[in-house]
Amino acid sequence: MYKVLNLSPMIPSYNIKKTTEFFTGLFSFDVEMEVHSYVVLSKDNLTIHILNAGSNVGQMEFYIEVDNVDALWKSIKGRLEGIKTREPFDREYGMREFHVAIPFTETLLFVGQVL
Repeated sequence: MYKVLNLSPMIPSYNIKKTTEFFTGLFSFDVEMEVHSYVVLSKDNLTIHILNAGSNVGQMEFYIEVDNVDALWKSIKGRLEGIKTREPFDREYGMREFHVAIPFTETLLFVGQVL
């Protein structure tokens, strides 16, 4: 048997630099590795990989669970101008969450907290 250590989304981006700035600037991720067409980011034992988008990239979504969704939203909402978002709201499945379209990707980020 084996133990899963981590699950890391790989986000195809049309502008790796800008997508990296989105995660480092808003969510305080650190750059762990960076080469011309690939970046690995980390925060609190989580990693996100950003790579060049191909011509037929499909949409994707992923979910980050946090301990205080409203405080995070308050700290970043003023820096989301021009980015498609949905403010925090309660879901019928027991989560409070907000949504952010990650710049230069076809990716929707869900950020939530258990109610």
